[in-house]
Amino acid sequence: MISQNTIDLVFETARVEEVIGDFVQLKRAGSNLKGLSPFSNEKSPSFMVSPVKQIWKDFSSGKGGNAVTFLMEHEHFSFPEAIRYLAKKYNIEIEETITSDEDKAEANEKESMYLVSEFAGSYFQKVLWEEEEGKAIGLSYFKERGFTSETIKKFNLGYSPNTWDALTKEALGKGYKLEYLEKTGLTIVGEGKQFDRFKGRVMFPIQSMSGRIFGFGGRILTNDKKAAKYLNSPESDIYHKSKVLYGIFHAKQAIAKQDKCFLVEGYTDVIQMHQAGIENVVSSSGTALTPDQIRLINRLTKNITVLFDGDAAGLRASLRGIDLILEEGMNVKICTFPDGEDPDSFAKNTPYEDLVRYLEQNAKDFIQFKASLLIQDAQNDPIKKAELIRDMVTSISKIPDRIKREIYVQECARIMDISEQVLFSTLAQLGQKELSEANKKFKQEQKVFEVVKNESNQALEKIDIVTLLEKSILEILLLYGHLEAEFENVFVKYDDNGKETEVSEKVIQKIYERIYLSLQEDEIEFANPVFNAIYLDLITQYHQNESFDKNQYVTNLNPDFAQVVTDIIMNDERYNLHGWLDKKQVFVKEKNDAEVLSRLVTETIVTFREFLITQINSDLMNQVKEGQVDSLEDLIVAINDYNKLKVSITRRIGRMRSDYN
Repeated sequence: MISQNTIDLVFETARVEEVIGDFVQLKRAGSNLKGLSPFSNEKSPSFMVSPVKQIWKDFSSGKGGNAVTFLMEHEHFSFPEAIRYLAKKYNIEIEETITSDEDKAEANEKESMYLVSEFAGSYFQKVLWEEEEGKAIGLSYFKERGFTSETIKKFNLGYSPNTWDALTKEALGKGYKLEYLEKTGLTIVGEGKQFDRFKGRVMFPIQSMSGRIFGFGGRILTNDKKAAKYLNSPESDIYHKSKVLYGIFHAKQAIAKQDKCFLVEGYTDVIQMHQAGIENVVSSSGTALTPDQIRLINRLTKNITVLFDGDAAGLRASLRGIDLILEEGMNVKICTFPDGEDPDSFAKNTPYEDLVRYLEQNAKDFIQFKASLLIQDAQNDPIKKAELIRDMVTSISKIPDRIKREIYVQECARIMDISEQVLFSTLAQLGQKELSEANKKFKQEQKVFEVVKNESNQALEKIDIVTLLEKSILEILLLYGHLEAEFENVFVKYDDNGKETEVSEKVIQKIYERIYLSLQEDEIEFANPVFNAIYLDLITQYHQNESFDKNQYVTNLNPDFAQVVTDIIMNDERYNLHGWLDKKQVFVKEKNDAEVLSRLVTETIVTFREFLITQINSDLMNQVKEGQVDSLEDLIVAINDYNKLKVSITRRIGRMRSDYN
């Protein structure tokens, strides 16, 4: 684990404008910097960076945060990877915190394996570009494939000499241990001998999402029938073939930005597509597609287009991977190339505009593709046609989203000229009974659709109001929580005859204390779990630090809170978060005015209470209507009590607005 001291030093040292400036062209806009969003295609810049506050906000996508969260969003780093990247950028030595000797040994071992792999990658590149054998064989091969020098360097392609222990000798001479050469699979050790696994092969380094080399693929160039054409690194502590996608490091930004991923089979397919201008492409490296590989893509996009060559036998074998993609809830299309072509050859010989047009026009939905591929076998054979339909329905059954399943049932019924009822029955046989029941109740559901829609709209309205009120409280806490203001405490006093009288007193309180005590009194928790976590974190920070520093808080921001917090801070400069309150006739002048802040805090809390009481009352009334009560008398008393409280709150709101105006 990276020590907290290192993390703190990274946060203190890293400048958000410098970090983002490596990826986005920024121009001065007042006290801020502005640029085009790296997360969407836009013509007018809406990406803002605040050097003073050390935060960024992308108004086109809603993303925001600090330097670390930018790397996590843009480069898709994990938190530790982002810290390591910044530490390297600012020459900060990383201090590790290890809980046990075993953990330390394991961490050191993995790091040693990474270092050996990265050395091997550099060595293979050096041989390719500087040694005669590498230039004559390896470089010539890549040039014949049509790869430019820039492309070869971009993918760190190399060559392993055709001698038994060239890499091993070089690595040992540089001080790398044989133990780690063996564990990474670069060197094979046995019976007192040691030799290179990849001798005489062109090399394709396999990189993690953060760019570290953890494995290799090697292609032999001779016609040796005893040797495998392609050879991959064996499984190790750092390389798990089923969890790796070749090209993900170079493709991740394009995949996220275009919200689509092309999936191919081989290394050269990826490289040639990149060179042709299609960068959102990855490969399963010649292995059967796995759920882990699909989930890796799912981190970047929900949309996959699988690119196949024209080999029909290979297509049928690859269709199994389609079902796995569907199981992950992703959208999948299939695109094939003309006979004799594959993504490598087609991209090599097709201009960029024509290539883009071909991919767009020939990408078919998986149902259409399966039908067009398998119907040829069925022809007029009823039995084969039935098997084809069952095969298609089996794929549909993998889709977790019920609405999507129903839509595909309708599409399948249309293509195969068969009734939907038959397909629903088949789905039921496959264990999807809820769809069969849904189909039987279709007419009943149609009748109640409007009712459900209205209820959903009401629920959304409630959520929107609660969200806005909760966000308003967070805004006040974050921007003004450290300030003091005068508040009015109102309580009821009884005279000797039991008559109620409202009495008030003035108190000076910190704004964060006022909010905390008010919400505690009502036992209110935020409905939004992220908002609630930020609220508790802010209250803790205020309680622990006499002088709360907003900028320091943002600099060390928890990545989970980044988007919400930066949204509040950056939006405060663009529009008023209290728009909903404005509609309630609350007019805020200068927020740094103590009197105005006092009214704003009180108004927000009281309005929050009023809304929650209305919601509780509505729920209680529904219980009465539906007969879901044990004691009707007790329930009526509760409703009356809540109504009295609501009247009191409403009266108080009216008085405040009258005083304010």
